[in-house]
Amino acid sequence: MNSTKSRLFSVCFLLWAIGLYAPAQGVTDVPGQKRNMFATPSWAVKTNLLYDATTTFNLGMEFKVGRHYSFDLSANYNLWTFDNNKKLKHLLVQPELRYWLCEPFYAHFFGLHALYSHYNIGGMRLPLGILPRLDETRYQGDLYGVGLSYGYQWLLASRWSMEFSLGVGYLHLRYKAYKCASCGAYKHTRSRDYLAPTKLGISIIYNIK
Repeated sequence: MNSTKSRLFSVCFLLWAIGLYAPAQGVTDVPGQKRNMFATPSWAVKTNLLYDATTTFNLGMEFKVGRHYSFDLSANYNLWTFDNNKKLKHLLVQPELRYWLCEPFYAHFFGLHALYSHYNIGGMRLPLGILPRLDETRYQGDLYGVGLSYGYQWLLASRWSMEFSLGVGYLHLRYKAYKCASCGAYKHTRSRDYLAPTKLGISIIYNIK
């Protein structure tokens, strides 16, 4: 495992550990009285409508882990090949620790997240010049990243909510390039680093009481 993978693994482990042990600390509103952590939803399931629009299956789960904290984990999977051999095949996993200004599952939050993706894409264009000449080249490889996010969540009904989130951070891509989207000769193996958006979401949420 190279140094980049080791650092990202450490970040993911730290996020997981914080999420696991935060509830054990306890929270109090009045000295000597523990606050009821489950006055608001304790966990929720969600789907990102923007990812759905790209034909990417996705599912997220979020757990309350403290008075102002929650732990969010999403998985995204695209397995399709489109006309003219266009493809955006990938598996993406993104854990995030969130701090809520009010309380979990309500109003403003800030997040610290990591992400990993294995991808096989070609025949299209990506924003910000990521993977150049993608319209005539197929790229297959792995992506690692960390980032910071901001979001807002509002209640739609008793158990339904909607959320907007946006994140930016560091991305490291390593890939093999081929001459065309579906076949062709191997060209090269390279890696690239970017400061770029790391998440974007408009999600519909079902809250578990």
